[in-house]
Amino acid sequence: QLQLVESGGGSVQAGGSLRLSCVIYGYTYSSYCVGWFRQAPGKEREGVAAIDHDGIASYADSVKGRFSISKDNAKNTLYLQMNSLKPEDTGPYYCVADYGVPVDPLGPGYNYWGQGTQVTVSS
Repeated sequence: QLQLVESGGGSVQAGGSLRLSCVIYGYTYSSYCVGWFRQAPGKEREGVAAIDHDGIASYADSVKGRFSISKDNAKNTLYLQMNSLKPEDTGPYYCVADYGVPVDPLGPGYNYWGQGTQVTVSS
């Protein structure tokens, strides 16, 4: 059983930056995929970025070139560096994890989800 604990959300003005962190407790397998999802107001939850055990990353088109996902295996921590933030990036951000690598790393099939951390970008 995995436990995911996010931190780092907050309020910034457009063009600003935030870094989200997610500590993953209970991980014991060598094959995995971890990532971030978000849910903008009035929209469905969407995959933002994901990274697998080999360090292969995937990004949603809407964040390419602005967001960067990384992981620190020694600390069991996942990060999401968000730059050039836009108001449409507003919403709760969820850390996700699962064993193995899904066919679609940005798809909603993850079994483990964090509680979410709020990101608010004002214009």
